[in-house]
Amino acid sequence: MEHAISSARCVIFDFDGPLCHLFARRTAASVARRLRETYADRPDSSAGTWPETTDPLRLLTAAFDDVTLLPQERVREMERSLSSEEVAAAKVAFPTGYADTLVRTLCATGRTVAVATDNSAEAVEHYLAGRSLLEAFGGRVCGRVSDGTAPLRLKPDPDCVLRALESTGADAAESLMLGDSARDVAAARAAGVGFVGYARNERKERELREAGAEWVVPSLRDVLLTVDPLAHA
Repeated sequence: MEHAISSARCVIFDFDGPLCHLFARRTAASVARRLRETYADRPDSSAGTWPETTDPLRLLTAAFDDVTLLPQERVREMERSLSSEEVAAAKVAFPTGYADTLVRTLCATGRTVAVATDNSAEAVEHYLAGRSLLEAFGGRVCGRVSDGTAPLRLKPDPDCVLRALESTGADAAESLMLGDSARDVAAARAAGVGFVGYARNERKERELREAGAEWVVPSLRDVLLTVDPLAHA
């Protein structure tokens, strides 16, 4: 991990996990319930084919993948509703330990930082602005893209990682992604960038290692100390 970090010109962060705990207060389950009540449990929806899940992104993906679930305009409304929920969650999200200091230290040592996430870019920007970090990312926030008609290109599709990489101007070989899921591992691999996993518990560590992550840390402090051995944040 030390060599990967020291040689990286660009570090791409996943949002929910490595930068913050997005649904710490407004839980993912409560967001999924509101989406289900508004869109799945309505006369214009085929409620029986919706997945049983507490993950709002899975509900949204289902609506995009199965055209029989909702009319296209309602799919677009659903995506906007989820974006609004994510913005509200971002305003009360818990910061991940050492994340703010890591971002500032990476910038101070000449690295470029970006975000690649399945969440809405607007939610990310609200969160970063509240932590006085938005300027550090310089517009390099690459979130969910949708017009309500094409399939969603969420991870493990590398789309958002590739867009983040392009925004930095760095080569994939000189870049690294910090993520916390098997989908992040796969997206980073498909984009050709290195990967460091953040695992806040044993289940996450097992998931990341089974997905092929070579480097997994329980705290971003380990990454911070690799970037700056004198950091004691």
